[in-house]
Amino acid sequence: MARPMTDSHRRFLQTIMCNGMIEGSKAQALHRHCCEVHGVHYAHDRLDEFLGVINAHLQPMFMHIRKGVSEEDGQQHYALVNIAETDITRMASDYSDNELELFRKAMDLIVDSENGTASSTDLLNLADSLQTKKMKKKETEQVLQRLVLDKWLCEKEGDYTLSTRCIIEMEGYIQRTYPDLVKVCNICRSIAIQSQMCENPHCGIKMHIPCVAKYFRGRTDPHCPSCNEFWPHEIPELTRPPSQTPSPSQPRSVKENTAPFSQGSRHKRLRR
Repeated sequence: MARPMTDSHRRFLQTIMCNGMIEGSKAQALHRHCCEVHGVHYAHDRLDEFLGVINAHLQPMFMHIRKGVSEEDGQQHYALVNIAETDITRMASDYSDNELELFRKAMDLIVDSENGTASSTDLLNLADSLQTKKMKKKETEQVLQRLVLDKWLCEKEGDYTLSTRCIIEMEGYIQRTYPDLVKVCNICRSIAIQSQMCENPHCGIKMHIPCVAKYFRGRTDPHCPSCNEFWPHEIPELTRPPSQTPSPSQPRSVKENTAPFSQGSRHKRLRR
């Protein structure tokens, strides 16, 4: 039988419902904040146990707070997701059939690429190959902007990638749809799309770019952690995220206990 939720659990849940997704450091600070506000014992290494109580109560509603990793900086994130048979078609309440087809084709290009990105030019050219209904380039541009705004895609200097939110929420769909293309990172064990791959045909492991930077830091002669073959790729520099020292009394940049689903409602609509 699931342990009962306390007001500290409910406060954490309402906050993540409001934010949709929060960074790992902010989740730790929020955990402490919720426990302190409601006079509950706080243990810094018990966040997963704390979330386990919430998830046990969310299970009948097919919801789950899931942990994932940003492919951009390697930082952990926590997202409230719908675990009922995830499929892109559940976005239908927000997107038309041809917009969903565009998103599918964008995912195809991104996942099938060598570096987990697709150029804006390639994505705009997808407008001519849609089977449901053709789009003008301007319409395609607007849909891509919406997908970025809704946090399904990320765009940087004209290149598009799958967002952290998309990878966490669509994990099952991605693994089912691209079983021969998608592997988990050999280091962090999360889905690896923006990654480097071992070129040994009998190995072929993948590692996220931040994981590569961390694993090979300070090594002048990098070798694959699985097969020990020479790692031929350029080793990226380890970039540190901005210092995050949120106050225990109020997690920085986390909107707390406003109207439930004020932002998370988008997430709920996508998965009805």
